[in-house]
Amino acid sequence: MKKFLAVVKHEYRKVVLKWSFLIGTLLLPFLAACFAVVPAIIFSLKGEPTRIVIVDPTGKIEPRLRANLSSEKMEARAHRAAEESMKDFTPSQEEQIKRSAEQFGQEFEFISYETKGSLTNDIRSDLNSMIVNGMADAYLMIPEDIDSGNSTFEFRSRKAGDFVMNESFQEALNDAVRSQRLADANISEDKLKDLTHPVNLDSKGIDEKGAERDSGGTFIASFVIGLMIYITLAIYGQAIMGAVVEEKETRIAEILFSSARPFELMMGKLVGVGLAGLTQLGIWVASAAVIVSVIALQTDLSEVVGTLPSISPLMIVYFLVFFLLGFFIYASIFALIGSMVTTVQEGGQFAFPPVMLMLIGFYFSFAVVRDPNSSLSFWVSIAPFFAPITMPVRILSETPPFWQIGLSFIVNAVAIAGLIWLASRVYRVGMLMYGKRATIPEVWKWIRQA
Repeated sequence: MKKFLAVVKHEYRKVVLKWSFLIGTLLLPFLAACFAVVPAIIFSLKGEPTRIVIVDPTGKIEPRLRANLSSEKMEARAHRAAEESMKDFTPSQEEQIKRSAEQFGQEFEFISYETKGSLTNDIRSDLNSMIVNGMADAYLMIPEDIDSGNSTFEFRSRKAGDFVMNESFQEALNDAVRSQRLADANISEDKLKDLTHPVNLDSKGIDEKGAERDSGGTFIASFVIGLMIYITLAIYGQAIMGAVVEEKETRIAEILFSSARPFELMMGKLVGVGLAGLTQLGIWVASAAVIVSVIALQTDLSEVVGTLPSISPLMIVYFLVFFLLGFFIYASIFALIGSMVTTVQEGGQFAFPPVMLMLIGFYFSFAVVRDPNSSLSFWVSIAPFFAPITMPVRILSETPPFWQIGLSFIVNAVAIAGLIWLASRVYRVGMLMYGKRATIPEVWKWIRQA
């Protein structure tokens, strides 16, 4: 036991005290914060207004389009869009909608232009010259017959890559043309809006206790949990393989085998690196909690907390247990691969199947979120290789009966015992084999040896 603990301590310190561990541990929360904050900052930056020329031979569309691009119309359109996804607005959401509408309302500057009976090609050439000379940024040519299905609205812009502005402009143009068509057909636009107003659908989930919960927050939280487990298993499983190959290449294994049994060395390596992975996962979870707390302080606290699923201390214990199950399953496989190969490059080729198994388990987690009580969710949360990722997601979505969690634990624990026994048989012989990669018949012979 003393030698085993010494190996555990050595492997843990070797992983945790590396600069790569510190950088990787801190980089993920930093990138998560950047993905949450930086896009909002970039899109909030106010650029120069788009100077646009509108050529409207009908004289009807331009006034409506100008009105639709005003701050008041933008705010009303944003309200309508938001009403389709939520029922009530918090004061912070109201202020955010108002600021966004004011910003979009100032994005356009209209330039007067007189056609003076010029031909269409001459007008188009003149407008292109205005854009080239910096006198305008965009122009819109409206056809004379707006009711025809073959009529084309020509929009040319120097800012073709500004998809936000282009989308807002197209939506305002569609509303303007639709309003004019309704007016020409003597149809009340207000009456039509009342008849086509979307229904207010209050959609929420029901947990196993009959309480209501937000389904959107559950999906996001399940995705994050599954992704963190998948990334951590992939990183530390391959770290095990790299460590085994390194000891084999440097022939340190010969010295280590003279001090401790191969099984003690392999288990100490697995436990030490597993604790390092658990440490990193704990730091990531704590960082996620801090980021959520910061967001809650900047917005309405009830708005943030209301969208998050309730996570009990027992759930956290389940997550850690299944993470450890997944680590020992895949770490045993990677240790077996490392014992068979002679270089890290060879190990990378053989690492593809276990990585694919983890990826399939991660994809199965989406099916589990959609229906946690289906037969598919039951079997993939029980089966080895998949359960370490899918069962935590299922527990977060809707906690299954305890007997199913216990059955999953037992099945995967048995799978771990078998894999460790298999890996130890290969490890004790393969670590002393140099010069060539082991073949399948040779590995089978090592396993059968007493």
